[in-house]
Amino acid sequence: MSRLRQPKVGCAWDIKQDFSSLIPYLIEEAYEVVDAIDRNDYDDLRSELGDLLLQVVFHSQIAKERDLFTFEQVAESICDKLVRRHPHIFGDTVFTSDAQRHNAWEQSKADERLEKHSSASDSRSVLSGVASNLPALIECEKIQDRAAHHGFDWPDVPPVFDKVLEELAEVKEAWESGDQEHIQEEIGDLLLVAVNLARHLKVSPEVALRQSTKKFTKRFNYIELKVELSGRELKDCTLNELDALWHEAKIVLRNGNTV
Repeated sequence: MSRLRQPKVGCAWDIKQDFSSLIPYLIEEAYEVVDAIDRNDYDDLRSELGDLLLQVVFHSQIAKERDLFTFEQVAESICDKLVRRHPHIFGDTVFTSDAQRHNAWEQSKADERLEKHSSASDSRSVLSGVASNLPALIECEKIQDRAAHHGFDWPDVPPVFDKVLEELAEVKEAWESGDQEHIQEEIGDLLLVAVNLARHLKVSPEVALRQSTKKFTKRFNYIELKVELSGRELKDCTLNELDALWHEAKIVLRNGNTV
């Protein structure tokens, strides 16, 4: 990467990149790693991890050129963090439960945030430090985890179910009012409490939604194929016909068959 970034003899594209211009590639490579894992394609996973590592090297090289930090310092910082957050492995601390380990982990992160943002106006907030450009479901989950760690959470699951039903009713009321801005607000509230329910049920909302989206896609592909085999197009079918094919797809695909 140092050679690629050398003026005159390097690659023109690599030379002109900076932290900001690389953001789309960094995000894309991270998602491609996830995709390889989801497909259980470990040869591709090896390749995609290399592409993701390249992004770390690329950013580190730019930082080195600006006298900010080096790749070695990046590696050193994560090693220090791992040691600091695992005193029961690298030190003499003894935890007797998962709860103790989790609390110590969260306290360690809180101490790091306080030190990192000591001069920021929001440094005292337990919610500071969550990246605002995360996917919305992940950001919501992390924010709620932070709040829950400091006692702002339901103690058990039943009240969360009640809250979901309450928010769903409010969405319907907003829809009946015809106020689009209010509808959007209430949909947001419904999604937020759905994430909270997922947390209480020990489910990752991001992973759950991704899996459901893939399931929807497979079932829809089944419908497309069946309609095509009938010599028609989707627009030629009634909703009842498509709904019947949807239920057929659920049965067929649940039994392990493929489209």
